[in-house]
Amino acid sequence: MRFNWEEAINSIFADHLTCPRCDQQFETLTAGYSRRPTHNRFAPRHRGCPRGDECDARKLIVLCDACARAELLHGSEVTANQILETYMLDVRRDLEESLDYLAEYWRDDFEITEHDLDRPMENVEPEAFREEAEWRDQLEDEYLQYHTAFRDRGHRIPQPGWRAEYVEEILTLGYPTRLGE
Repeated sequence: MRFNWEEAINSIFADHLTCPRCDQQFETLTAGYSRRPTHNRFAPRHRGCPRGDECDARKLIVLCDACARAELLHGSEVTANQILETYMLDVRRDLEESLDYLAEYWRDDFEITEHDLDRPMENVEPEAFREEAEWRDQLEDEYLQYHTAFRDRGHRIPQPGWRAEYVEEILTLGYPTRLGE
């Protein structure tokens, strides 16, 4: 199932916050992170995960206060604008992790030879690189959706310098990006 970001963004900026667990509308929700697989269905950014209901990755969950208590989710109360900013910061964190993985950490996941130590991932593990590039493309598209939503509505972009730093780092590694040049 693909998450409809346009619908969610419009709903957030219209101050219609709907709890994904009880389907009720609220002025504020509780946002927190969880690794519990039972929370996967409440994590919109986690939809489409290949590990599905078994995934124990850290994910952002947003629920009403009563549902957060019922699900034992610890978090902070957030407004519509804060939720969108939280999602944007979360996708940035994922992009930074992808950048770090491409730069260094992929070597820990594969048995490489001394000859491969200084070679780029795409030359050593092309299939894994393709998957990582697809994942990064999805994250960059998601980031651009948030960025556009902020701009269209005249809201400031949180930490605007982050984008230029990310672009500089990914281009330095020799990879293209949809976030600029």
